[in-house]
Amino acid sequence: MQSKRGLQLDRIVLLGRTFEEYRRCFLLEPDALVGKRILDVAGGVSSFCAEAHNCGINVTSFDPIYALGAEKIAERSEPDLQFVYRGIGRVPTYRWSYYETPERMRDFRERAYSTFLSDYTTHPGRYVAGELPTLPFADGEFDITLVWYFLFAYQERLSYEFHRESVLEIMRVTRGEARIYPTVTFEAQASDYVPMLRSDPALQQFDFTEIKTDFEFLANSNSFLRVSRKSPLKL
Repeated sequence: MQSKRGLQLDRIVLLGRTFEEYRRCFLLEPDALVGKRILDVAGGVSSFCAEAHNCGINVTSFDPIYALGAEKIAERSEPDLQFVYRGIGRVPTYRWSYYETPERMRDFRERAYSTFLSDYTTHPGRYVAGELPTLPFADGEFDITLVWYFLFAYQERLSYEFHRESVLEIMRVTRGEARIYPTVTFEAQASDYVPMLRSDPALQQFDFTEIKTDFEFLANSNSFLRVSRKSPLKL
């Protein structure tokens, strides 16, 4: 059996990312997002929602952790960050061109969850609790849906059926496109589920396109999967 090279996680960890990290990995153009409705699935303690609203961008963040109060979320944020910080520098599947050092990566994560906690306390309506593959939103409620480090990354914990039902539900509430990052597992291997989604008869109304970015932390993670509806055939 091949030994594991990636970060070994016994649970889905609670880590936050900043608006700038989202912008780079999803190739977002902030000015073009003003006036649109964005859904951030598995947003956790990221500061994207808070920072986006400061830029005039309407973001709703969705995660099961929002069923807890700010104090309980804070209690979990620091231990999860510590767990990853202690181990990630020794893991060969990470690239440090952007963060440079584990210490600087930790600074990003601390800034993200601190900003999140402040916004979560002040504007709780921006944060909706729940779990995929069910979303408590209306059909076509959002222009764009983003998913960071949940689908594909946790392939060993989440079944293909879970991924298929999640994609169907995400696209139900999204009138534009969804972007899922990354397309690799924590072992830095291309997810088996991407080609399975493309060939699934239940998903033939969608196009699945890998889009390259210049953001790579986990090795081979320099792309996201864009999910969009196929154009109707013209007679």
